[in-house]
Amino acid sequence: MTDRPDFSLIETMRAEPGAGVMRGNLHRNRFFNSTRKLGFADPAMAWTAALEAARTVEAPTRLRLEFWADGRYDIQSAAFQPLAEGTVWTLAIATNTRLASNGPLLRHKTSHRAIYDAARAEISREDADEVLLLNEKGEVCEGAITNLFVEGDDGVLWTPPLSSGCLAGVLRTALICGKKARVRPLQPSDLTGKTVLVGNSLRGLIAARLKL
Repeated sequence: MTDRPDFSLIETMRAEPGAGVMRGNLHRNRFFNSTRKLGFADPAMAWTAALEAARTVEAPTRLRLEFWADGRYDIQSAAFQPLAEGTVWTLAIATNTRLASNGPLLRHKTSHRAIYDAARAEISREDADEVLLLNEKGEVCEGAITNLFVEGDDGVLWTPPLSSGCLAGVLRTALICGKKARVRPLQPSDLTGKTVLVGNSLRGLIAARLKL
């Protein structure tokens, strides 16, 4: 018998009344792609259950689908409160925790969160809303819970490529497909004097500033 992976896959989604899962096709594509590449069971039943949960929401809702290799799944929902208009997050860069750009699971959203938790623990939440991680080459990869975007002179957003070692975030994919973002390796210095944003599919884009 083939050993099953010892971790789960996670999709954290925003559901809206009458609309269901926001960016649902991209969430589905990532989820199904990860199950296929990582040797998980057929995810169709779990995904159908998530869509059904999304159809019944009466207010903006955070849906969390967790799926195990043997086909078990769990769906949790909670009220979602969008950030206040004009919110600006403070960012800090982890100094003791780095990602390996060739890490086999970095492109997938899994329960293997130890390295992100370690980065987050380096800096108190009073000092920073989000913590960015670098890879072994000193490139900026992503935040502990967000992808990173830097506005270029032409107004198009730059975001690190997957080869730097980051999650294929659903919001990131939507922006790239919509030609609103492009990929290129980013150094910490590329964040200086630029419009910086972070984001994920749940919260959308969030204005940010790097703590110096």
